[in-house]
Amino acid sequence: MAVAASIHAGSWSNGRRFRERIRLEAAERFAAGASNVEVAKDLRVSMRSVQRWRRAWQDAGTQGLRSAGPVSRPKLSEALFIVLEQELARRGRWRGSRR
Repeated sequence: MAVAASIHAGSWSNGRRFRERIRLEAAERFAAGASNVEVAKDLRVSMRSVQRWRRAWQDAGTQGLRSAGPVSRPKLSEALFIVLEQELARRGRWRGSRR
């Protein structure tokens, strides 16, 4: 089960890096003079996201679009998450099953 926990944690990290790359691509387009509509359409994101990104970019430059990491620390440590997975598997109670 430790592998599942590490894969789970890694997928969040990969997703965060992917989203940061999109924001940095938006910054390049802002610098080139692209409109919010163009950026949203080209990057396939919402106008609201592009508006937030442009404000952050205007306030702090590219650094304002970099990932600040997770918003909060995980509620369970890695070790406790593994124990929880093992206990749920042992009891057969995945996804709220009460059998």
